[in-house]
Amino acid sequence: MWLKRQLERGALSLLSGGGRRAPAILIYHRVLPAQDPLFPGEVHREQFDRQLGWLKSRFNVLPLLDAVRLAAEGRLPARSACITFDDGYADNAEVALPLLQKHGLHASFFIATGFLDGGRMWNDSVIESVRRAPGEVFDATALGLGRHSLASWEARRHTIGALIGQLKYLPMVQRLEQVGKVASLSGAELPRDLMMSSTQLRTLHAAGMGIGGHTVNHPILARLPAAEARQEIAQGRATLEAALDAPVRMFAYPNGKPGQDYLPEHVAMVREMGFDAAVSTAWGASRGATDWYQLPRFTPWDQGIGKFGLRLARNMLQPAERV
Repeated sequence: MWLKRQLERGALSLLSGGGRRAPAILIYHRVLPAQDPLFPGEVHREQFDRQLGWLKSRFNVLPLLDAVRLAAEGRLPARSACITFDDGYADNAEVALPLLQKHGLHASFFIATGFLDGGRMWNDSVIESVRRAPGEVFDATALGLGRHSLASWEARRHTIGALIGQLKYLPMVQRLEQVGKVASLSGAELPRDLMMSSTQLRTLHAAGMGIGGHTVNHPILARLPAAEARQEIAQGRATLEAALDAPVRMFAYPNGKPGQDYLPEHVAMVREMGFDAAVSTAWGASRGATDWYQLPRFTPWDQGIGKFGLRLARNMLQPAERV
């Protein structure tokens, strides 16, 4: 076991480099208390615990801002990695934080402030509507969204994917209107405790975790007028700084796909606002001169820890896309 770990460390050192190259950055959204039958691949407590143990034994896990500073100075250690979370789910504080503390590891949390204290993201409204809908068919033809099976967990999962795919890139107001109608069709009472409270946000900060901006309403920035996009970024940051009485120096682009969800003008906005770094959801590793405002992120989705490590290593060989 010791020899295998040393060989893995050597291979990861060759792949990850160090010096001025950006670290490997992992992105999570949720850590559930237990496996979800609707989304059995979603990370849960036991799985996250194993992943943290594996990462700690093979990587130098650093706070994101520390890693950015060290890389900019050409002093980033080989096998450096950072852990990040997007959106601001309550389980980040309830489940993920105790495990991070158990392993003595740091993570950065990017918070969409419009959903704090009882809010719910639009995609979760779709998910929970389909999860709780009675019967074996979800008929949304009146909304122009088709007729879908609810006959099994797999069928419900496919229905969720189909609905979200049709709704994701609608203008925000139209999307929210359609999502409200989907929820009404289900007839279900949807949860109001999926996202963090302001108290949980402050708990993360008090525990030494990093807090970053993620806009207010999690819009697709590329679909907004420039003034609205700037307001989303600035107001999200201002809300976090007021809640924490501390500066917010990092940003994550909502959805995060370069050229599709954000554009060069949004990178320029983030830089002009004085953020120190920003992250996308582009897979791969930085190649050439690092753009500190388009740092790629990736998380292996494999249940087995061996495949988890292999996929992470393979990702380090892939040049990341950026605008």
